[in-house]
Amino acid sequence: QVQLVESGGGSVQAGGSLRLSCAVFGYAYSSDCMGWFRQAPGKEREGVAAVDGDGTAIYADFVKGRFTVSQDNAKNTLYLQMNSLKPEDTAIYYCASSWASCGGNWYEIMKYRYWGQGTQVTVAS
Repeated sequence: QVQLVESGGGSVQAGGSLRLSCAVFGYAYSSDCMGWFRQAPGKEREGVAAVDGDGTAIYADFVKGRFTVSQDNAKNTLYLQMNSLKPEDTAIYYCASSWASCGGNWYEIMKYRYWGQGTQVTVAS
């Protein structure tokens, strides 16, 4: 049984940092695209960042320069380092695993087959 388990969410002040983790159980994802998404209340889920099996990272414009996605294949774990957090970053953050490389449509939800349960990130102004 495949499981993705996020952790590391919490509440911080604007300008603060958090590091999210996504532990993957049940399969080795090393060659697949792994993504981070978020969903704020009343909004659609949106792509935040993704990383390919070769370590190539892709970011949404609204997090470039602030967030860093990485992976530790030995630990089967994906990370999202979030710096300079803003109140508009408040959302539930999800990790997801695709069945292919990231490509230009890395932000499309239908590209991903396995999802975690999400972790809440709240940024106070």
